[in-house]
Amino acid sequence: MTVTVSETRAHSYARRGGLARVRAWCLLWLALLCSAIAACGGPATEPEEQVRDWVRQAQVAAEAKERRALMRLISPAYADARGNSRDGIENLLRLYFLRQQKVALVTRIEDVTVIGGSAAEVSLTAAMAATNDSAIGFSADAYRFTFELEYDGDDWLLIASRWGQLGSDLH
Repeated sequence: MTVTVSETRAHSYARRGGLARVRAWCLLWLALLCSAIAACGGPATEPEEQVRDWVRQAQVAAEAKERRALMRLISPAYADARGNSRDGIENLLRLYFLRQQKVALVTRIEDVTVIGGSAAEVSLTAAMAATNDSAIGFSADAYRFTFELEYDGDDWLLIASRWGQLGSDLH
């Protein structure tokens, strides 16, 4: 049996199509990783600074591929419009970290809104490139994210998120 390069690439592209959801979720977390680099103007309030610190913690954990550390930043009550639960997110991160060898991000925080000191919303844009074992050896995407966090008295935890490719609606 002879397999051509184009057949191998077609199989790889089809296989990667099923990874679009995984890639989007991991982009969400990886966007958290670097979003602290891009600062919003003006002095930050104490809760806003805590939210930015939460983002920095996520960045350190994701760069080290520390899935468990990332999961400590997600509320047990997490749910999103795409039907993901906390357990579903953990599985997506597990798969993503196994498949990606190295990840590079460029992020920009659009807005951090703190509501009553116990809720926050972070909007950001992220461009990501990752090396992997695909036919061309890398993937690249750009997404917009909105993260909803809740302060439980001790920690800020992610309770919901929405995302979409740059230029499309958030879901």
